[in-house]
Amino acid sequence: MKKNSILLLAAVTLAVLFSGCGKVPQAELNAAEAAIDSAKIAGADIYLIEDFTALQDSMKMINENIEVQKGKLFKKYNAVKDQLAYVTTTANQLVANTETRKQEVKEEVLNVQNKVSTLLQQNNELLTKAPKGKEGKAALEAIKNDLSLIESSNTEVSNMVSDGDFLPALDKAYAAKDKAMSINTELNNVIEKYNKANKR
Repeated sequence: MKKNSILLLAAVTLAVLFSGCGKVPQAELNAAEAAIDSAKIAGADIYLIEDFTALQDSMKMINENIEVQKGKLFKKYNAVKDQLAYVTTTANQLVANTETRKQEVKEEVLNVQNKVSTLLQQNNELLTKAPKGKEGKAALEAIKNDLSLIESSNTEVSNMVSDGDFLPALDKAYAAKDKAMSINTELNNVIEKYNKANKR
C-alpha cells in the first residue's frame, strides 16, 4: 500500500513537472505572428523579400515543431519558445530595416529624377541646334513628342513617390532616364554629322 502511494505521488509530481512544459506557448506564438504581420504591413515582403521569406520559413518550421510536440506524451516547448522569441525579435528588426530600405530607394528615385530633368534640359537645347531639313523636321517633331512623354513620366514618378510607391517609381524613373539618354545620344550624333558635313 505504501509502495503504491509512493508511486502515485511520483506520478503526480511528474505530471505537474511536465505540465509546465506541456502547454503550447500561445502568448509567444501570438506575439511572433503579430510581429510578422507588422513586418508585412511595413512592406518587408516587397522591399526585403529574401529576409521576409526566411522569416516565414522559420515560422512554418516552428508550427511544424509544435504539431510534433502535440503528438508526444511528454510535450516540451522550451526550444519552441526560444525560436518564437528569435522570430519576434527578427520581425521587429525587419520593420526598421524595411523603413531604411524604403528611404534608400526613395533617395535613388530622386537622384534618377534629377538626372532625367538635366537630360530633358540638355535635349531641349540640342533640339534648337539640330538640322531642320525636310527629313529632319519630322524626326524633330517625334523627338519633341518623346520628350513631352518623358516629362509627363517624371511627373508621374513624383506622384508615386508621394504615395509611397517607391519601387514602381524607381522602375519608371529608370525607364524615363534610358529614353532621355537615348534621345541625347541621337541628337548629339545628328548634330555632329551635320557640323562635319558643313565644314567640307
